[in-house]
Parts: sequence; structure tokens; C-alpha cells
Amino acid sequence: MSRPEVSALTRLGYGAANVGNLFRELSDEQAWAILDAAWESGIRYFDTAPHYGLGLSERRLGAFLRTKPRDEFVLSTKAGRLLRPNPDDDGGLDLASDFHVRTTVRREWDFSEAGIRASLDESLERLGLDRVDILYLHDPERHDLELALQEAFPALERLRAEGTVDAIGIGSMTASALAAAVERADLDLVMIAGRYTLLEQPAAEAVLPACHERGTGVVAASIFNSGLLAKDEPSREDRYEYGRMPEELWERLQRIVAVCRAHDVPLPAAAVQFPLRDRAVRSVVVGGSRPEQLRRNAELMAFDIPSSLWDDLAAERLIR
Repeated sequence: MSRPEVSALTRLGYGAANVGNLFRELSDEQAWAILDAAWESGIRYFDTAPHYGLGLSERRLGAFLRTKPRDEFVLSTKAGRLLRPNPDDDGGLDLASDFHVRTTVRREWDFSEAGIRASLDESLERLGLDRVDILYLHDPERHDLELALQEAFPALERLRAEGTVDAIGIGSMTASALAAAVERADLDLVMIAGRYTLLEQPAAEAVLPACHERGTGVVAASIFNSGLLAKDEPSREDRYEYGRMPEELWERLQRIVAVCRAHDVPLPAAAVQFPLRDRAVRSVVVGGSRPEQLRRNAELMAFDIPSSLWDDLAAERLIR
């Protein structure tokens, strides 16, 4: 990747869903403190989306980044869902999507070129900035992947050709959608959410080989698997995506924990550094709803992990 916006990605990035009130409500002051901790920890890549808090994440992140020199950070947002007035708003919260925000607007899928351009323009307005560096198509398989391949990705390619954005990509947690996008569109980046982690690596089957062949960069997100890998000793009762963890996965996790313990390596350190072992991975994006989590993640990224840990995990067929 020769594009400066891609090569300049910091090894650790911040995914700003939490400052959109993901899982719990944050005040503006709390959100600012989280973003400030990310910046002070050396993070210079920030990712957001209209989906996150129905625009709240973009507004808060933009307010923070407007206080920083524009050439010192890389910013990505996403397209595919437009925010439109919600005629069915009853004063409730967006809890169906896990965001503690009022449902005064609702998400509407739109993969047309007009819709993609409108999404970017409206994101810039919420951010209060004149440009984003990277624009991803967000979860296209949840609406219509074939339509995305026919209309949305060509629209993104035209935005890049015009210089409106510097790099384009897809953000998804579905390996098959990621692979199809890499093979059929001219993308700079893919954001793999939860499918290339220390615990699970389905993206290694088709997505990473396609990225290697096409020269497409990878951003690894959701690398803690719903928080399972975020602490040294996971609990069997911990949340796994939308339900209880399968027994086979729990047994695999226990084997990974044992290898980490044998090498005196914190499980979260291995989790945050693992994706970067693949040559296509440019950055690992983590969330965080407290400043201390951001500082801790930076420490984990800097932790010195012996190569013997990776050798033993590979010997146990826990990683490739």
C-alpha cells in the first residue's frame, strides 16, 4: 500500500462506537476524556460510523478532532445507512442496536451512488470536518451484497478517483462478504470485525489470501471477541456476541489461556498483537468506554511477547 493515509495508520486505532453510547450512556465530558486518553496514548487512527449512536459518535469524535492538527490523524467513517427522521419515534432508546440514544432518526439502507454521496456529506456535517481519509461500506451483506458490488463499491471508487476520499473499503463481520468485496472491487482496505482474532480466524481461509494477492490492507476490529479476550481469566458466563459461548469455543479459549500463562503473557496482550503478525494487517482497532481502558490497550500493544508464545500456539493448532 503506497497511499499515505493507509501506510500512516497507527498499529493501534480507536473504534468510536462507545462514544456513541454503545451499551451505556456517556456524558459529553466522559466521551471527551476517553478520546483524550486515546490521543495521549499515541493513537492517531480513529474510526466511526453514522450507525454508532445514530450520529452521536460522529458528532463527538468530530468535536474532539477539530482541536487537533488535521494532518496528525487518520479518520474513517462508513456509508450504506442513511439517517432519516423517524416517524415512529416514541421517545424510546435505540436498544435494539445496543445504543443508549433517542430514536428521533432511523437508519435507512441506500447503496445508490446518490445515497453514498449523501451519506458522506452528512457525515462530514456531523463531524464538522472537510474530509475523511477512508470511507468504508458498512455491513453490506446485512442488506444486499450483490447490489453493493454492482452499485455501492463503484460509487466509492468514483469518490476516490475524484479525490473526495483517499481510500475506500468494506467493514464487515462476515468472511464471505469480505472475500467477495476484495475479489470484485478495487479496495484499499477491509475492516475485519471479529473474524481474525486470537480465538477465531475464519478470515484466514479466504479473506487474507485475497488481500495478499490484491495488495489490500486489513484493519482488524473487535479483536477481544465481545470482551472474552480482554482479561487474563475469562469466565464461562461472559457474553459471546449475542448469546452463550459454544462449548467447543470455550475449550479452545482455555487452551489459549494455558499457553499464555505458561509464557507469562497477559491474554489481552496476545489478543491485541496477534492480528499484526499477518503482513496485510495495518492496524488493530479497539473500543473502550473508560480512559483507563485506552491507556491499558496501549500498554498491551507495547508488551514484549516472546516468539516462543506464537510457536507454541501454532504447535497446538490454535493459530496458523
